[in-house]
Amino acid sequence: MQKHRRRVVGTALLVVALAALGLAAGAQAKLVGNYTKFVQCPYPNTEVKKCLYSTTNSGEVVLGSKKVPIEKPVVLQGGTLKPVEGVAQFVAATNGITLSKAPQNVPGGILGIVPDASSPFLVKALIKFFLENSLTGVNSTLELAKPASEITLSETNLIGELGTALKLPVKVHLENPFLGKNCYVGSSTTPIIWNLTTGETNPPAPNTKIKGASGNLAFLEEGRIAEITSNVLVENAWSAPKAAGCGGILSFLVDPIINSQLGTITAGHNTAILNNTVFTASAAAVRTNNAENP
Repeated sequence: MQKHRRRVVGTALLVVALAALGLAAGAQAKLVGNYTKFVQCPYPNTEVKKCLYSTTNSGEVVLGSKKVPIEKPVVLQGGTLKPVEGVAQFVAATNGITLSKAPQNVPGGILGIVPDASSPFLVKALIKFFLENSLTGVNSTLELAKPASEITLSETNLIGELGTALKLPVKVHLENPFLGKNCYVGSSTTPIIWNLTTGETNPPAPNTKIKGASGNLAFLEEGRIAEITSNVLVENAWSAPKAAGCGGILSFLVDPIINSQLGTITAGHNTAILNNTVFTASAAAVRTNNAENP
């Protein structure tokens, strides 16, 4: 009886061990080569048709009277569903970071004093030292204002340089010790909507037309991955709500100060220019790459 019990226990342990090995083998499957960019794409979901990894390397966001250069890369990643009338709904990145948070320095800091371009180098250096440090400096961080499912992508428009290529609901987080943790322009209920295009914009005055660019297309991994360099997405017809939540319990005093510094932020006074490198692949190709590399 005891031998039989030991045999049963031993068999059970062997089954568990083999199952664990099987799970381990599955877990060790990985993406290799250029496919590693799509590690956060929800490619196991068979409803996902494409994987996307896009890095905004430079550009600028103009919000009223404030111009913020994009100096730190911002990543948009995830997947897209089957397009409906040429427009595909986005699916969130598996790690939850569909749009990375990259704080950008706001020139002039909390006081908003920006020296003229012709100012002497020493003047520029002193203003930067006193107004853009850890206490007086301000960071502007672009964040998603809605679920990733409300992002849409049209590859036809992206390549064809017409219409909206990428619809992106965002909000701007203004960060400074004095402003507190909840100083935002835009929110989940009142998002900023960017209808970004690689074509030409048609904004209300005083803004004038600007032009994006589809960029240069190349293929990697035997044609299974598309790489687009020098891609430029633009939008200068968008409006923004007023800043809110600045200064914590003193927001009733601080919000008006921030809004006075921003100036007019209705349509025709704001601009987004995003210079990108974009990688796309079919989710099926990514799944194959994963399966082939245990």
